[in-house]
Amino acid sequence: MPSLSGRRAEAARNDRTILEAAREVFLRDPTAPMSAVADAAHVGIGALYRRYASKDDLLRTLCGNGLTQFVAIAEQAATVDDPWDAFAGYITAIVEADVHSLTVRLAGTFTTTAELSTLAGRASTLGTALFTRALDAGALRGDLQPNDVTMVFEQLAAIRLDDAGRTAALRRRYLTLLLDALRPAAAATPLPGTAPTPAELGERWRRE
Repeated sequence: MPSLSGRRAEAARNDRTILEAAREVFLRDPTAPMSAVADAAHVGIGALYRRYASKDDLLRTLCGNGLTQFVAIAEQAATVDDPWDAFAGYITAIVEADVHSLTVRLAGTFTTTAELSTLAGRASTLGTALFTRALDAGALRGDLQPNDVTMVFEQLAAIRLDDAGRTAALRRRYLTLLLDALRPAAAATPLPGTAPTPAELGERWRRE
């Protein structure tokens, strides 16, 4: 792939800077204004709006990038031979990439698109396939459903301190605990109730 010209390379770097700043700003406060992103990225507000015409555009880009990363992680996990290793590796990589925090914090704060819905569907299909493969292999407790995994992601995404290193360490600690809880040997007590339905998981994406 040919390298970008100096001007295009600089524009790409600036865009990465904006997106990284926007991710941090909106994960802290989804209601933050665009000016907060401009300040965090050290760019003028005009430069920000030339790239993203609205806050919705910026949020859609952030979530699209997160879903793309989710899909890439799930596709890589699908190449692993052992069903449990594939599933556990997928869960671990999603948590370490902090992908699901975008869902938890930004759902319902912007108007989604058909393209994002398609990408989310692809992510869901891949995740379900990894879950089903592990379940069929006897590597998961039998009373689990695929949507239970979403709740695991959300529990771990809720761990967020000002210290990024400490946040990562705590997530690894409780990820280990939760992965053990998903195994058949942990199924001493049947899970009460039922897993969340697709409609329940989708409620948060309905913008008020």
